[in-house]
Amino acid sequence: MKDSTKKFAFGTAVAAVAGFVAGILTAPQSGKETREDIREGAIKGMREAERQLKRLHTELNDVLAEANDKAIRLTGKAREDLETAVEYARRAKETAREILSAVHEGKAEDKELQKSIKDAQKAIDHLKKFLKSRVA
Repeated sequence: MKDSTKKFAFGTAVAAVAGFVAGILTAPQSGKETREDIREGAIKGMREAERQLKRLHTELNDVLAEANDKAIRLTGKAREDLETAVEYARRAKETAREILSAVHEGKAEDKELQKSIKDAQKAIDHLKKFLKSRVA
């Protein structure tokens, strides 16, 4: 998936959640019903973010495996640069794993989840770009 497509999809998801919340807050319902709808919307948003982070975690595994396979052919500066990109990706993968565990325990905050998604996507994009440009 292209970067612009990913950004559009993410923007669409954010807009959908914002629209949902706005609709809930302006709907003629009781406070209890509104709070329940907001809670359900938050849970749905958290589940979607969790699915996205799981997908990115798997994709990080795949990209790291590819990088490890191709690293043996590199020397000098190219190898150092790849090692730096791989280390960043490994940290993003570990953070994603920790956040996913926190989600399952009910201890993850949306802000942490969104940051982990952003960092994982950035690590994947950076490593793929490096592999495409420097490793034939």
